[in-house]
Amino acid sequence: MANQQLKGHLVVEKNAVIGIITSALKEALDQQGLAVPESITEDTVLVGKDATLDSLGVVSLIVEVEQALEQQHDVAVTLASDKAMSAKHSPFRTIGVLADHVLETIKEGAAHG
Repeated sequence: MANQQLKGHLVVEKNAVIGIITSALKEALDQQGLAVPESITEDTVLVGKDATLDSLGVVSLIVEVEQALEQQHDVAVTLASDKAMSAKHSPFRTIGVLADHVLETIKEGAAHG
């Protein structure tokens, strides 16, 4: 089961988030006419040196992930917040780092919701 209730709030498991990000990455690459890497893992680099996507692709990826979270898990998040954009280390570096950022953002939203 991908979702659990925790103190009345929905919790999305990391594997489900990684699946959403991986699908969104494939979609973003396809939209840009770029080849999808044979192996996509938590260590796949999204931004920075050796990035898989350009800046437009990253924007597409973020939108795809936000929409998929809402459609598949009924969770509304804003991943490109001021806090995320001003972080010393980008929360969009790799699939694994982005998954952690998604889960943290969901948790913060639940704490304030």
